[in-house]
Amino acid sequence: MILVNFFKPKIIAIVPAAGIGSRMQKDLPKQYIKIQHRTILEHTLTTLLLHPDIIRIIISLHEKDDYFHKLSISSNLRIISVTGGEKRINSVLSGLIVAKDADWVIVHDAVRPCLSYKDLDNLISVIKKNPVGAVLARPVSDTMKYSDLAQEKILYTVHRKNLWHALTPQLFQARLLEYCLKKIIKDKISITDEASALEYCGYNPLLVKGSCRNIKITWPEDLILANFYLKDCNI
Repeated sequence: MILVNFFKPKIIAIVPAAGIGSRMQKDLPKQYIKIQHRTILEHTLTTLLLHPDIIRIIISLHEKDDYFHKLSISSNLRIISVTGGEKRINSVLSGLIVAKDADWVIVHDAVRPCLSYKDLDNLISVIKKNPVGAVLARPVSDTMKYSDLAQEKILYTVHRKNLWHALTPQLFQARLLEYCLKKIIKDKISITDEASALEYCGYNPLLVKGSCRNIKITWPEDLILANFYLKDCNI
């Protein structure tokens, strides 16, 4: 299933942005909240557009999205939009369907606006080292507790030595990712990131250490931290 390409690979990025972000307690999807006069999504897309090896960005939108095409960045010729799905996996597949000419695909969360160019470049360099792909990640530094179903009582402590926080972007051979995602759907397996699909199919992506600034905007307090990081132009 793994293909080897000796020519300069065609890399596309897929940004699943069909979620509504209910945990932010806002009246609009969280990717359209503004930080420093630009939406979170615009910050996210800008870093991807900076990299010359990414030939196209495909953004998967909710079918009732009324926000994206009002943004000036939506007219960028390297960006196209597709209709996403109910779940993240469906939104990523929607992007892969229109990216048949791609050799590699980068999947990045719409609400990770603090991605650094350095981390993105380090991830892309994996193409020369590993035929499967890689994910940006951070070693776990906190003490990890496992709780009961009610999440009220500690059952035991999980040793953190070999644990990592999975981040995005995640980079894989396009057709390999498509195959693994379709198998996940066929087998009715629940996953929360693309690397899990490859792991389920027996592949082992690499870990590329990324910056702790690459936060995912999930809760209202995350906006304060993102605003702080985005003030620094050297992220």
